[in-house]
Amino acid sequence: MILRSLFFIFLYIPFLIVFIPLQFIVTRLGLSWNFIPRWFHTMGCIFLAMKVNVVGEPSHDRPTLIVSNHISWTDIIAVGSKADVTFVAKSEIAKWPFVGFMASLQRTLYVDRKRRGDAHRASQEMGKRIAAGGAVLLFGEGQSDIGTHVLPFRSALIGAAQHAMEAAGAAEVLIQPLTIAYTKLQGLPVGRTDRSLIAWIKSKSVKQNIREILTGGTREVTLAFGTPRPLSAGADRKLLAKETENEVRRMLVALNRGTPLPIAAE
Repeated sequence: MILRSLFFIFLYIPFLIVFIPLQFIVTRLGLSWNFIPRWFHTMGCIFLAMKVNVVGEPSHDRPTLIVSNHISWTDIIAVGSKADVTFVAKSEIAKWPFVGFMASLQRTLYVDRKRRGDAHRASQEMGKRIAAGGAVLLFGEGQSDIGTHVLPFRSALIGAAQHAMEAAGAAEVLIQPLTIAYTKLQGLPVGRTDRSLIAWIKSKSVKQNIREILTGGTREVTLAFGTPRPLSAGADRKLLAKETENEVRRMLVALNRGTPLPIAAE
């Protein structure tokens, strides 16, 4: 904990003092300097004692919808350190001290689940970002889970993004599955009881979860990027959501068991 405190005081804070104003200017001007968010998330991984391993390769420089499982708010830091993506998050995060501010600087898209029409607005913005050649990451379950299994992907989320991409004029779009798995804690395989110290579960407050993560030791997380596939205009959104969900589930089971990753069918 002492080393983390020293790192935060002498490295992290000076980094934030220099680069937060710069990133603010970048976002205001509508520029796309991705190296600042990548550095920020990389520093975050060091501070949180999180080692990130990557399997496969994130799609880049192409219109892409990345669909992933979701375990903890630290997923965003892990993925952000390795891939240039726009995150879609619930609107409550925008109100979190510091975290919300930093998420906004990365041009995170927020969705207010309590407002019926807000999902449509957010999906339109997703379509514009993707049509411009970027990658948007969507947590397909619509919520976080403990990390032992994958909840059913919400086809409505993928369908809304699909329609928005069409409306924005994105002709050739890819959909790429991503599996996030926390595999080791203090060098040992993560067990079921350990996962409550990693995942953000509803029974715990944000403060309690942050405290457990900061005092929980080194964690290893694997990001397994699947094969990108064309997302055609006439594709069946329910079938597409199910296929993506199954691939993410297969990879999560393999990573949790420490077995070779399955090869996705073409």
